[in-house]
Amino acid sequence: MIATPSMMLTGTTMDTAQIVALVCIVSGVFTFVEYNSVSPSLIEFRDAPPFNRVRYFGLAATILALTVIAKGATEPTTLTVLFNMIGGSLAEAMDFPYSPVRLVVLMLPAEADGALINSVRTAAALSYLVSLLSLAFFVLALRLNNWPNQRGGFNVWINLPTFDATAGGDVVERLERDGQLNLILGFLLPFLIPAFVKLASDMFNPIQLQDAHTLIWTMTAWAFIPASLIMRGIAMLRVGQMIALQRERAYLHAKDEDAIAV
Repeated sequence: MIATPSMMLTGTTMDTAQIVALVCIVSGVFTFVEYNSVSPSLIEFRDAPPFNRVRYFGLAATILALTVIAKGATEPTTLTVLFNMIGGSLAEAMDFPYSPVRLVVLMLPAEADGALINSVRTAAALSYLVSLLSLAFFVLALRLNNWPNQRGGFNVWINLPTFDATAGGDVVERLERDGQLNLILGFLLPFLIPAFVKLASDMFNPIQLQDAHTLIWTMTAWAFIPASLIMRGIAMLRVGQMIALQRERAYLHAKDEDAIAV
């Protein structure tokens, strides 16, 4: 997934290829160690599919689609033309006042040419749509498969290594608070990031989106990070709800046993 833009796009420099290869090796080793170690580390919900699978395939689909469109600028084919037409249609539909796509276009400098504006608009619309579809698929899987308890158990320590259940306070309240915070950030970030870039462009050079690699990874991160935060918020709220339900069942069971003993 990480190497897709470098392998498909022409004009990739040797330095870029070496950096990408290094990142791929580090990412592969890290993922292998995380999923084969007994003790938890950083990756959350590793034993609660399809949380990480949905995020991975959504990220991979975004990178692949944007790479195909970028490849069409230098080597047009039937596939690249098709993706460009789909992206252009989505851009027209999603580019309305105060939409995230419109804000991304507005963060570009005033001297940006029409080709760059169209490329950014198309990439933003396509990446945002893929993130919304990934989010919808995860919610559907959560509803239909009794996630995350479809395998008969859920280990909070393994699946939430960054969440300290012994830090103090009620676990359910902390899960709900963290989940709600993730939902709020995930909803606001697509609007806040372009505004921040626009405000900060006066102090330093803005992101140069003319480069195809920069455009692909910037638009992917802009759409993927908020969607990932929303998924995490929904997952944490679900875990909190599951713990609260188990507490209620245990309380009713203990109450029934006390009544029988009396």
